[in-house]
Amino acid sequence: MNGQVSVANKQEQSSLSTSSKEKVYKILHRYGMLIILIALIVLMSFLSPTFLTTGNLLNIVRQMSVVGIVAIGVTIVIITTGIDLSSGSVIALVSVVAASFAHPDTYPVIVPILIGLGLGLLTGVINGTIISKAKIAPFIVTLGMMTAARGAALLLSDGRPIGNLSDSFRFVGQGTVAGIPVPIIIFGFVGLVSYILLNKTKFGKYVYAIGGNEQAAMIAGVNVDKYKIFVYAYAGLLSGLAGIILTSRISSGQPTAGMMYELDAIAAAVIGGTSLSGGIGTIGGTIIGALIIGVMNNGLDLLNVSPYWQQILKGVIITVAVFIDSRKNRKS
Repeated sequence: MNGQVSVANKQEQSSLSTSSKEKVYKILHRYGMLIILIALIVLMSFLSPTFLTTGNLLNIVRQMSVVGIVAIGVTIVIITTGIDLSSGSVIALVSVVAASFAHPDTYPVIVPILIGLGLGLLTGVINGTIISKAKIAPFIVTLGMMTAARGAALLLSDGRPIGNLSDSFRFVGQGTVAGIPVPIIIFGFVGLVSYILLNKTKFGKYVYAIGGNEQAAMIAGVNVDKYKIFVYAYAGLLSGLAGIILTSRISSGQPTAGMMYELDAIAAAVIGGTSLSGGIGTIGGTIIGALIIGVMNNGLDLLNVSPYWQQILKGVIITVAVFIDSRKNRKS
């Protein structure tokens, strides 16, 4: 009798232990990146006394706002099992074109902004149309756009910066509202709108459906081609917006702007939990991923760590994030 009770107790303890492990795994799965972000902030605040100041924290978010906006668009693309390598070059193209219309006493500030947004949107529509209609791999199409857009930026600017921007245009990247930098406000607004799009609309449901199983989505009546065009158009629009903010912040249109931004954006999405296999990803996760990169870059700068070592560390983090993602997919 005592033996049976002992076995029952062991089984009960085993089931409780398994249940506890599952709860811990779920917490880590859901909040792991947020925990890492908080841990990084705490660590950097101990290592550098100037890190945990209001000015520095605002500076981190302001610096990452451009990459963060691009990363949000890239996240939605990756959820559909796509990829966008052209965002950095689109930023450069928008930068030189918008700057050309942003000189003082020429056009109202809304003109270069709308031109920049429209140009970004156009590049996205071109990407999406070729990918969906010609059935060419997103990697190839966006790689081609990356090269073409960068070449166009260099051609239009003759390889030189375009300066002399109006005060009203520079306010977009350098101004503040109630003490909060305008780029942070725009970043927050883009994050909110994108969250609503993905989680509260038919568009978001179809995006996840296409990423989960494109053939099943087609059978269910989803116009896959149309929504792929929408997805790349939205990513292009956000790249255009990022180009406007960056141009305004550095007070010139730079044909070399946005170098490697596409890789930072993809890194932020992957670190934030977006699966390269498609069907999985959140806007909140991507924002956290962008902040992790921002905190890491800023903290290492304060500690005078070589930028070369920063690149190596970033590469290791991306590789680990992809490895964890592949393990999760295997388990599921």
